[in-house]
Amino acid sequence: MSGRQHHVRPGLLWPVVDLDHITSKIPGGLESDIISTVEFNPTGELLATGDKGGRVVVFQREQESKNQPHRRGEYNVYSTFQSHEPEFDYLKSLEIEEKINKIRWLPQQNAAYFLLSTNDKTVKLWKISERDKRPEGYNLKDEDGRIRDPSTITALRVPVLQPMDLMVEATPRRVFSNAHTYHINSISVSNDYETYMSTDDLRINLWNLEITNQSFNIVDIKPANMEELTEVITAAEFHPNQCNTFIYSSSKGSIRLCDMRASALCDNHCKFFEEPEDPSNRSFFSEIISSISDVKFSHSGRYLMTRDYLTVKVWDLNMESKPLETYQVHDYLRSKLCSLYENDCIFDKFECVWNGSDSVIMTGSYNNFFRMFDRNTKRDVTLEASRENSKPRAILKPRKVCVGGKRRKDEISVDSLDFSKKILHTAWHPSENIIAVAATNNLYIFQDKVN
Repeated sequence: MSGRQHHVRPGLLWPVVDLDHITSKIPGGLESDIISTVEFNPTGELLATGDKGGRVVVFQREQESKNQPHRRGEYNVYSTFQSHEPEFDYLKSLEIEEKINKIRWLPQQNAAYFLLSTNDKTVKLWKISERDKRPEGYNLKDEDGRIRDPSTITALRVPVLQPMDLMVEATPRRVFSNAHTYHINSISVSNDYETYMSTDDLRINLWNLEITNQSFNIVDIKPANMEELTEVITAAEFHPNQCNTFIYSSSKGSIRLCDMRASALCDNHCKFFEEPEDPSNRSFFSEIISSISDVKFSHSGRYLMTRDYLTVKVWDLNMESKPLETYQVHDYLRSKLCSLYENDCIFDKFECVWNGSDSVIMTGSYNNFFRMFDRNTKRDVTLEASRENSKPRAILKPRKVCVGGKRRKDEISVDSLDFSKKILHTAWHPSENIIAVAATNNLYIFQDKVN
């Protein structure tokens, strides 16, 4: 898991994101190594990734040292543990894969860190703690740990703590299972830090972090007759500073805002956000590409961001009729929807993230491209996360895709895009310009220009 460091010319992007060196981590060629989620903790000191093999890798940020001030920002492996194992549901003859669907950190209360991770069926609460001392001088055990015969013990000793090499331990503290019939697609921690919700295709459940044997069903859209099913829930998130409010998005391109104070079962929403479709643009693929794959509140709680197949939209919570801003992520794929349907790429679920000040948004695309949109200047940029253009001191050049006509030297033709290389998962440091980009089984960390 060696990290490589590269440098990028300053002034490459807008002042907001002046990205400097890249560190690529977690190389590996196995299907199980494919990264399935990336998440910074609330301080940004730790970064967790989950993969298809059920593993969680936690990176810790290097502290700045006087001799090497530019080293700050390097993230190195802190802890690796197996979070989920493959299971088999004998009642339904169904395999449950170990792939980590989402990771959510809890705010740090003491020396230990806590995170929630989930696969399709089970959520686990993990404690990650450090140990640098071990007890020695047991009375009932000898130094090798074997139990001593009590009749041979003639004197009592006071055990002492001896220093040892630092060890980082990950221990499962809670296992929340047996509450979802369908696959869990998202988890979200409330800002009361006592409850969280887990969401599958048809239901949202509310849990207390201390109680594993019961949860409350707060949304249920399952019809009495499953043949009448027209939409599924694709993502859900709590409001960042109102523990009673949450949103969920659907495969029909709508977002519902619910208030748990109104009723125990939030099947009736308080607000409904949906952009009516332009009839002139209607096609066979309209419904598929309007499905929302990710929804995120801004840090301020004033805005929502949604990602569908071709666009990112920003909504004002006070305006339900239409989005405030719409950004085209890869509009050049409109003419390619037929082949994207045939190779199943049209069902890819891209995520989107805000920067710490809600002024820039980022989301992924194909060919290892990721896109950034500055909401103030309306400027946007396409960047590529790949080993080829990550040579030491290489310049991270903005990329351009050419659609028909004459192709310039530095442009890439839409026909030569690699659809097997896709950036579905990205994360932004909560307060600094550091981003993590998962490109299949490689993690790239980009950061601000270091003086």
